[in-house]
Amino acid sequence: MNSMQPVLTLYSTWGCHLCEQAEQLLIAAGQAGQFQVVDIVDDEAAFTRYRVAIPVLKQGDNELCWPFDADQLATWLKDVQ
Repeated sequence: MNSMQPVLTLYSTWGCHLCEQAEQLLIAAGQAGQFQVVDIVDDEAAFTRYRVAIPVLKQGDNELCWPFDADQLATWLKDVQ
């Protein structure tokens, strides 16, 4: 693992229980400190793109859209990292 800036972005918004679940899955997958949470309300482009899709996990051009479970997350992480 590198200690550089987070490589994963979790597009989320305040009060979104699904987003909280996605964040917990990331932490359970050993990704604590490896992702940043971006509130789509603060990012107009993200809001336009993800407002009906959040939570969305992104790394580079790769996206994992909700719903996903721990197994799907683990597979996706292997593919993108």
